[in-house]
Amino acid sequence: METRFLLRLRDHHVLFGLVIWATLVLPSLSISVRSCSFPAMFNFGDSNSDTGGLSAAFGQAPYPNGETYFHTPSGRYSDGRLLIDFIAESLRLPHLSAFLDSVGSNFSHGANFATAGSTIRPPNTTISQSGVSPISLDVQLVQFLDFRTRSQIYQKKGEVFGKLLPKKEYFSQALYTFDIGQNDLTAGYKLNLTTEQVKAYVPDVLSQLSHTIKIVYEQGGRSFWIHNTGPLGCLPYVLDRFLINPAQIDKYGCADQFNEVAQYFNQRLKEALLHLKKDLPLAAITYVDVYSVKRTLITQTKKYGFGNPLIACCGHGGKYNYNR
Repeated sequence: METRFLLRLRDHHVLFGLVIWATLVLPSLSISVRSCSFPAMFNFGDSNSDTGGLSAAFGQAPYPNGETYFHTPSGRYSDGRLLIDFIAESLRLPHLSAFLDSVGSNFSHGANFATAGSTIRPPNTTISQSGVSPISLDVQLVQFLDFRTRSQIYQKKGEVFGKLLPKKEYFSQALYTFDIGQNDLTAGYKLNLTTEQVKAYVPDVLSQLSHTIKIVYEQGGRSFWIHNTGPLGCLPYVLDRFLINPAQIDKYGCADQFNEVAQYFNQRLKEALLHLKKDLPLAAITYVDVYSVKRTLITQTKKYGFGNPLIACCGHGGKYNYNR
């Protein structure tokens, strides 16, 4: 089988001719593209796809977040749109409302359960201690299951509920997207674990992700779009926060040891999805190589219209425009 999506990333300042090559986790690696149609999307994730969840729970992500596209803070920890926004636009769906946001939300075409700082495994620290969200993937799953049940109770009442909540059949026809796992890796380094120790718990992390996908499948989900994790060693907060041996910095300014663990996670994720496909015969599971896309943006910065790929867009101070 082959890929089903072709996404072009567009922003107010930049037009990317960059294509996300998404490889279906099946033996054939042939690539083709066809148009796709989904009436709804349901997203699970962290800050890479949070459209307002953490802001609804703990206060709005402040300016300059949102300055380039929304021209106001929009719940996203970004100066503009996130990849999940471009996916929605490419499918001609509205931007996803955060499940936790009670103001101005419209869930007729799906919901977003992601929150910035979320992990796959439940955290054992508070958000004030580590910055990790209490709304880990298991909580997001509970929220989805509750939303699925309660939305149909109210949807049947019609009037405003009929306009703001998804139809029953949308849950089986929807695209289910997952963009999470990054914070599980950095959580280990915050506890001063070695790279080998972080790698050692990756199987457990992926086991819990697989469990969540199986539950969604049991609820009727069939189309899954799953991002791998990006090059952690190029993130401003990683470069600023952790002690890094200068010998481990590559020619692009990224930390090799963190990228190594990200690549290990991604390889194990691909293997986990291959096994999952055998267990879920009716599922269309798409593995999206976000790592390669982001790495290309960093290694070919000028080609894609950027000045410095390692500078945080919405921070202040310091070498990486990041001040903890």
